[in-house]
Amino acid sequence: MSRAGLCSRSQAQAAIAQGRVQVNGRVVRDPETWVDPVRDRITFDQAPVQARRKEVWLLHKPVGYVTTAADERGRDTVYALLPADATWLGPVGRLDRDSSGLLLFTNDSDLANAITAPDSKLPKTYLVRVQGAVDDATLARLRSGIELHDGPTRPAVIERVEHDGRSTLLRFVLTEGRNRQIRRMVTAIGSQVLTLHRTRIGPLELGCAAEGSCRALRPDEVAALRAAVTAARDRSPPTRGAAPARSPTRARRP
Repeated sequence: MSRAGLCSRSQAQAAIAQGRVQVNGRVVRDPETWVDPVRDRITFDQAPVQARRKEVWLLHKPVGYVTTAADERGRDTVYALLPADATWLGPVGRLDRDSSGLLLFTNDSDLANAITAPDSKLPKTYLVRVQGAVDDATLARLRSGIELHDGPTRPAVIERVEHDGRSTLLRFVLTEGRNRQIRRMVTAIGSQVLTLHRTRIGPLELGCAAEGSCRALRPDEVAALRAAVTAARDRSPPTRGAAPARSPTRARRP
């Protein structure tokens, strides 16, 4: 229901509990109920629920916003920067409150899952300013892989862009997306992140988009993103022990 643009996830859950949703003519009050959007007839207040056209949006996230629809601590969220009726869009991955840059949103859950899957290997590029100098030996450590509590990082492309005597600007190109990965990698070499800015996801580049601005991707940009995801997936052998893919005929929970 939220993906169809009818309401938010929490509003959908409330409506289901109130008995306002029917599946094949039967009232369903459990939000955990699985449905097949192709075969099942779903109505909300007697009106058919129709799938919304799939879209992908790009946001230039500023520092100070959290990547969530609502924050229990009252902090600004990225949804304050999106159109008022965009609650049906979900973030593709996250940027933490102290990070900025390119953040995608979509109602295409299959595409979002393909981009964020642990074995996707879709490259993402970041400009990261770290405290102090980073010598060649430390760069080699970062490139070859850093041992973290959840295992070693994959080899990465990391370049020194500039050094001003007090800090070093590095360009990271990662093919994985663990929680706060870059910050943990930098901590592991005895430094700390001063600024972190994502500039690129696959073929999509933030470019000169104004901070806080957002827009829907053009069809050619979405096609290029899908092609890059497919190419990255084809280069990636399945992760050992990975859970089987969810059936494509099952809808996401509301």
